[in-house]
Formats: sequence, structure tokens, C-alpha cells
Amino acid sequence: MSSSELRLTALDALHRSLGATMTDFAGWDMPLRYGSERDEHTAVRTAAGLFDLSHMGEITVTGPQAAQLLNFALVGNIASVGVGRARYTMICQADGGILDDLIVYRLGETEYMVVANASNAQVVLDALTERAAGFDAEVRDDRDAYALIAVQGPESPGILASLTDADLDGLKYYAGLPGTVAGVPALIARTGYTGEDGFELFVKPEHAVELWQALTKAGEGVGLVPCGLSCRDTLRLEAGMPLYGHELSRELTPFDAGLGRVVKFEKEGDFVGRAALREAAENAGHEPPRVLVGLIAEGRRVPRAGYAVVADGEVIGEVTSGAPSPTLGKPIAMAYVDAGHATPGTAGIGVDIRGSHEPYEVVALPFYKRQK
Repeated sequence: MSSSELRLTALDALHRSLGATMTDFAGWDMPLRYGSERDEHTAVRTAAGLFDLSHMGEITVTGPQAAQLLNFALVGNIASVGVGRARYTMICQADGGILDDLIVYRLGETEYMVVANASNAQVVLDALTERAAGFDAEVRDDRDAYALIAVQGPESPGILASLTDADLDGLKYYAGLPGTVAGVPALIARTGYTGEDGFELFVKPEHAVELWQALTKAGEGVGLVPCGLSCRDTLRLEAGMPLYGHELSRELTPFDAGLGRVVKFEKEGDFVGRAALREAAENAGHEPPRVLVGLIAEGRRVPRAGYAVVADGEVIGEVTSGAPSPTLGKPIAMAYVDAGHATPGTAGIGVDIRGSHEPYEVVALPFYKRQK
């Protein structure tokens, strides 16, 4: 895809004026980094970072049977989400394979917003549209209706509080409320993908630039910096958060990924994938074939997705994500490994990095958990 065919966010010119290094991400031209990705990462952990996430896919589901449709289409119990709250969930195939992981916001009694990963937005839209047959509900593609700006990190509540009179103290994690930020109407959600406290602000694309500039100004004294996708990846990796196409795929069920808790068998009615997922849940009760674990390097070489995990000369797993961890000061990875080698503290594990078996220690996820 040539750069002329890439989709641009409403903040595209602003990123370029800030000297961003741009990259093709799921068909969008997105900022990879503005300066040092390590500095951007550290800013989010210690102060605050500002992200353009307008590539995410928003899908609105409305109507008298919106809740029933989402309960049927997704694995979670969406009908039990209160107005103004959000839930992490997944959409699966009939065979239990994961099509995407999602956040669903309940905006009103009969209105929900489903936020899909950029790479899967069309797939999720098509699946929801197909699954809506027979329900009194409408599925609407709202990908062009929103820009999404995130402010993440310990200073983010103070930065946002200086620009809004919305009750941020009363806004719990995984909740969202309509408000005004710097004079711009926004859905203010206390969600994020960094392992830090933070907010995601859904606004009309035409308001994105003024909101970004207002947040930048409000964060000047407290260390806020613009952040690209590169540090977003190392932040979510340290926080043990899965990324579709790496830890999650159509070949894996939520139980394979260690996220069986998102599947709610107790909810009313049938849902797509129920039978296959019931079987996966029962199998997971025995020895799962492979388990998602954390790996910390003893050396300096960085593991990458697809590298083999080895023990005693045998391949026992595969790295799904790997990067240097700015917070831990050493390379880390998430990997699926045979259950017999998945216990934290397991020694004698290596990652095959270009023919050399580099030593790694198995640890429990996440690598990093913020102090609350």
C-alpha cells in the first residue's frame, strides 16, 4: 500500500509538524515515535504521555435489543454492564477462535459503542452486522465519526482536571461519561493500554487538533510528551496486555490465551462459539497444551515474535511479543510454552536468537504493575 493510500487521522499534519516518524499500521499512517521511544515510555510511567489512537474502530449498536444482540455476538455479559460503564470482552468464531478483543462502552439504555482494533475493525463490523439478523437493533460503522486521543500516566488526572469540570474523581476504571474537555464535547473514558491510570477521549475529528493542543499546553509543566505506537507496544507488553495478531488469534480461544474469565457461560441465551468454548474450558481444566508466560532475559539480546523457545535442545514454545523493557532494564517477552515449562522460576529456558540459545527466566505476568 503506497503512502498515498494510507488513511490519515485528523491529527496527521500536527504529527508531521512535531517531527514524528510515521509508519503504516493496519492501513493507517500513524506516528511510531516523535523522539526517543525510551523517553516516551518513561514519561508515561512517571509523568504523562499523549497518544493519537484515531485508528481504532468504533462501532455503535443501538436499539431495543442492542443488549441482547451484543450478548449473542460477544462472549461477555454485556447486558449486565451499567450505563456509563465499560467492559473488556472478545468476539469469537463459532469454533471458539478469537476474531478480536474489544472494549464495549454502554453509552445509554439502548446504546453501546464497541471499540475494535484497527486491523480487525472491518471483520468485527461484518460479524456484528451478520449476527444482528433477527434482533431489533442497528449496527453502525462510526469509524469516521470519532478521533480518539489518550492521555496516560500518573499526571493524567491532574492534566485533564485542569481542562474539564467533569467528575474525574468519581470516574472509576472502565467507566465513561460525556463531558466537555477544553470546550470540546467528548466521551471521557477511564481506560487505556499502558498499565497506568489514564483517559481516552472520543471526540469529533474536527475537534481533535484543538483538544490535542489544549492537553499539550496543560501538560507542559508536568512532563507530558507526545507518544507514538512504539512505546505503546512496550508499555502494554510490560503490563502483560495481549495484542491481537501476537497473543490472540483465530487459532486460539480465550482459554488458550489465559483469558477464559472473559467468557460468561452463565448469561442468558445462546452466544456465538458457546459450545466450542465450553469444550475449551473443560480442556483448560486439564493440562492446556501451551500457556502464556513472561520471559525475562539474562543477557542483552532482544527476542522477537516468532522466535522459538527451547529447553534441553527441544522447542517448547514460541515468543509472541518481545522488546527491551525500559522499566526493567532488560529484554522481556511474552511466549506460549508447554505447560511443563510454564511455572514461574523455571530455569534452563532459552530463546533461539539467530541460532544462539539465549538464557531466559519464566515469570508470571504482568512484568509491571503500578502502585495504586
